[in-house]
Formats: sequence, structure tokens, C-alpha cells
Amino acid sequence: MAKEYTRAYWESLLAELTFEGRHFIDGARRASVSGETFTRFRPMDGRPGPELARGNSKDIGAAVAAARAVFESGAWRKKEPLEKKKIMLKWADLIRQHGEELALLETLDVGKPIMASLNVDVRLAAEGIQYYGEMIDKLYDEIAPTGPNARALVRKVPLGVIGAITPWNYPLIIDAWKLGPAIAAGNSVVLKPAEQSSLSAIRLAELAGEAGLPAGVFNVVTGYGEEAGKPLALHMDVDMIAFTGSTEVGKLIMGYAAQSNVKRVALELGGKSPLVVFDDADLDAAASAAAWGCFYNSGETCHASTRLIVQRSVQETLIERIEAVTRREITLGHPLDPSAQIGALIEEDHMNKVLSMIDAGEKEGGRRAFGAKRVMDETGGYYVSPGVFVDVTNDMMLARQEIFGPVLAAIPFDTEEEALRIANDTIYGLAGAVFTRDMDRAHRFSEAIHAGTVWINSYDISNFATPFGGFKQSGFGRDRSVHAIDKYCDYKTIWQQFG
Repeated sequence: MAKEYTRAYWESLLAELTFEGRHFIDGARRASVSGETFTRFRPMDGRPGPELARGNSKDIGAAVAAARAVFESGAWRKKEPLEKKKIMLKWADLIRQHGEELALLETLDVGKPIMASLNVDVRLAAEGIQYYGEMIDKLYDEIAPTGPNARALVRKVPLGVIGAITPWNYPLIIDAWKLGPAIAAGNSVVLKPAEQSSLSAIRLAELAGEAGLPAGVFNVVTGYGEEAGKPLALHMDVDMIAFTGSTEVGKLIMGYAAQSNVKRVALELGGKSPLVVFDDADLDAAASAAAWGCFYNSGETCHASTRLIVQRSVQETLIERIEAVTRREITLGHPLDPSAQIGALIEEDHMNKVLSMIDAGEKEGGRRAFGAKRVMDETGGYYVSPGVFVDVTNDMMLARQEIFGPVLAAIPFDTEEEALRIANDTIYGLAGAVFTRDMDRAHRFSEAIHAGTVWINSYDISNFATPFGGFKQSGFGRDRSVHAIDKYCDYKTIWQQFG
């Protein structure tokens, strides 16, 4: 029988939870070399959270040295594939066994509803580690066609030390997207989680050690981007940086790679994804997709459907149905309330940024249809209600900039050609969608949208079998799927000549 969760249950679990905010380096918890710590305020109520180690270049150096040492020793890299697979699968099982704890850590850090943390984020993190664990003993080298007097073995070899820098909106999920393929390929990893969301990453590393992952294969250094992330990206003994975050910081990461050792870079960056609705579409399905696609996780999603490009003749009807879906299904509440569908924004500064962008959108001519206001301020937390703006044109800030909050901009169009022009008129190319009953148009349009993922009559449907990443300034390189293994490897050819 499924456990019945209540807010009282989660609050009692929180009261019993102990926090250990030190780095995890070479298989053990460590304080910062400087002895410094930092504290973040909890999104749900604005109260101080646990103290965390404030890492700097010396902590990064220690973590990289541990990662390099274990890589060169071959303790993980040379381990028999079936043994590596067993360890990864045990790690995935431990994530599931500690699911409530991990979910609570995630909710405390990020402010998302506890049931989303448990049923989505923890589940997908475990599935990600399992997916790549199961892949380990199914990867083969190749023999190139060379003729009878030679043999050329083409091997896919791990790069070495991977620096992973991950964001605060989906910490467990995106950590697993990086860790799973990088470690399965035989690399060692130094993870610098976002300073807003470090607790679950530290616990993930401990569980990996409990599963049998050798010390040094997975290290976590907590701290601020400028103090710990930048030194990781500049480190001369890091072979690759895998980064998910803003386009602005992604450009800095590329510069650091060039300034140091020309390390590999994989970037999954921002988005301003179009959801295009034609007048022949199923408007109920489109309304549900638009509302959930934009407002889920309080809009703090890189591929959120923040631009609703809708045929003018059905715009008013569609907006009414989006509002109905939002009020009926997308409950905003305290993150420890099991009935909450969306919770708090990540921090006060970000909330104020979202609210300032909403104000600027009104001043430039956008008309608020509903919502998009600060709410629940009596809690001390950082809550903004889901909202829609209409009368938006694609040159407005609401349509150009990534707000990263629950704000949907509706842009009307008259013709298919105009809709496509608006959809592609953005610096981003992460995702998109088209809603129409005309399947010829659906496939024509989905092929023409410049984005890494495009949905037809749906939104945000995916699994680990499909790659995820963007075009244009949404970055390059792919997470998920077997293709994610490739970016953490390189090809090595070994020739043997006979006679």
C-alpha cells in the first residue's frame, strides 16, 4: 500500500534531518581549506538554511588531484565492466532507498513541491544512474576496414577528469544527466553544484561511495561560481567542462576553456521556447500543454514554453482555457504541502528580478490577462503566481528574454509563414511545439523550427532514450540517451601492420 504523505509527516522528517554541508573529496567529507562557510535562505520561508563549505581554488585543486589520481590508477577506469555495472545499479537503488531524504533536501534548497521532488526528481535521478549503469557492459570498440595486412582497432576511451557545473532548478536530475554517462564511460568527476542547491549533490556522492564507487571518482565542491566554478573551468588538469546554466555564464565557460588548456566544453543553456497553436488545434490539449509547459516548477525550466504563438482567431478562447487549467490544476502552495503543484522561486533576488521583468513588460505594452504577481508574502518565502500576458509582439522583452519565472507571453499570428518566422526569431533553440490537426503541416512545421526538441500536439514528453540539448545560443552537446556517452570520450586508433 502506498504511503500517505501529509505536511505534518514532512515537517516531522525535516525536524529529524541532520545536515552536513562540507565538500565531498576523495571519498570523505572535508571542510573548506579556508575554513569559510556560507548560508543560503530557504525559498519556502526565507529562513536561513544549513551552513555550507565555501570552496575556492584550493578546494578545487584538491578535488581535481583526487580525481586525476584515481583515473590514472585505473581503479575505476580499468574495472571489469560487469563490476562497474553492479556498482552503478546499487547506487541507483540507494538513491531510491533514500528518496524521502533526497526529496526533502531538494525541496529545502530549491522550493519546489515535495511530491514533485520525490516522484519526479528523485525518480529520474535514479533512472538516469541506472540507465547508464546498464549501458556499461554493452559498449563495444570497432575494427576498421583496412585490408588483409593490417588491423586498426578503434577504441572509445574516457577523457579523464570531467568538471561538471550544474544549475539549481533541477539539481538531482541534471546531476544524474552528467554523472551517469561521464562515470559510466570511465571518467572521474568534480561536481560544482549551484550555490543555491548543494545539499542533494553531497548526499549523492556519499551514496555513490556506499555503493562501491572508488574514492576520488565522484567529488563535490560547494561554493560560489566565481570562487569555485571559475577555478574548475580554468584548471589545467581538467579535461572537459559539462555545464548547464545561463547563456551568459556559458559564454564565460567557453572563454575559460580557451584561456586554460583548450579543454572540451559541452553547454546546455537558456531557452525561449515557442509553442505554436493553429486554429484547427485541439484547444483543450493546447491549453493544458501551454499552462503546464510554462508554469511547471514555477517557470524555472530552461525549455519552458514561454512564448505562446497563437493564431489570432482563437487567441481569446485559448487564453481563457489556459486560465481555467491553471486555476483548476496548477495549485501554488507551501512546498511541504503534498497538494502543491508549484512552490517558491529559488531566492529573493531572483523573485525580484522576475517581478521587475513583469513590470517592464507592462510598461512596454504587454497586457496582463491574469496572475504574474507576488503572493504568499506572509510566509517570508518567494512566491509568484502563474500569469499570462497578451498583446505581446516578438520584439518585446517579454518575448526576447528568459524570465525564468511563471510568465507566459501570448503572441498572435495570421499565417503559417508568420508563425514560423516568429518561432525562429530568437537567439535560442532549445525546444518548441506545434499544435494542429493537419499532420502535413505538423511535420513541415516541426522540421522547420530551429530547436533541439520539437513536440507535436504535446509538450515536455521525453525519456532517457532521447537526447536533449539545443541549437544556437542554447548551447551544444547532448544530455540523455546513448549519445551522451560520446561527449565524455574520444576515439583512439591502434594500428597493427602484418608482414
